[in-house]
Amino acid sequence: MCDACVMGTVAARLGRRGIVAALAAAAALPGPAQAAAPRTSWFSRVVDLTHTLRPDFPTYFGTPAMTVEPVAAMARDGFNMNRLSYAEHVGTHFDAPLHFSANGASVDMIPVAQLVCPLVVVDVRARAAAEADYQLRPEDILAHERAQGRIPAGACVALRSGWDAHVATPRFRNVDAAGKMRYPGFRPDVAPLLLARGVVGVAVDTLSLDHGGSADFAFHTAWLGAGRWGLECAAGLGEVPAKGATIVAGAPKVAGGTGGPGRVLALV
Repeated sequence: MCDACVMGTVAARLGRRGIVAALAAAAALPGPAQAAAPRTSWFSRVVDLTHTLRPDFPTYFGTPAMTVEPVAAMARDGFNMNRLSYAEHVGTHFDAPLHFSANGASVDMIPVAQLVCPLVVVDVRARAAAEADYQLRPEDILAHERAQGRIPAGACVALRSGWDAHVATPRFRNVDAAGKMRYPGFRPDVAPLLLARGVVGVAVDTLSLDHGGSADFAFHTAWLGAGRWGLECAAGLGEVPAKGATIVAGAPKVAGGTGGPGRVLALV
């Protein structure tokens, strides 16, 4: 139907006064510049739980974390591009079940619904300051629950030892006179308790889910072997509350990967 025909039909039905009233009402509606304000987000701030990855970032084996090779430059090629080379488990990174199990899920197979979940932070800084090899124990979890309430199913439980403050110093790896590293981690017998709570992931602000002196990676084996994921070298856990935040765990999506660096955020 032509525009003139439509206008004629409208005019016949409304009359002159009706048309003027309709135009006035339309003018009062919000246009593009008058759009209603967006809804306020349910969170007030975003905390970055990710360290910046660079070649000198400390690693478990003490080797460089990565190499960065420029392959294109703006002056020569009209754009900038680097080639990055690194092992999967460097920087703030994920451990997939496959990392410590024969047939576990690779990092690309972790259900995305498990990567956005309630974040529970258990603070053991005082104990870790007195005992570098401190291991989070079941009684720490139970004490946390008495103070903060039961850990919700589907949560990520983070161990806050304060070790991220040492990331730029030799204290982060903390190698003793015998050549062994000393830093906090999860004690193996915490795994059954967390599994009973329905926890889907754990995080540490140290180099490993197991304490630095571990020789058998028993917590790794128990936790990842149960199909759960882990996050190592978390940053900024001191900027989030003991409960109430939501972690957005940006695990890499690499086919067959045992883990890899990612970007991890907390919505508070």
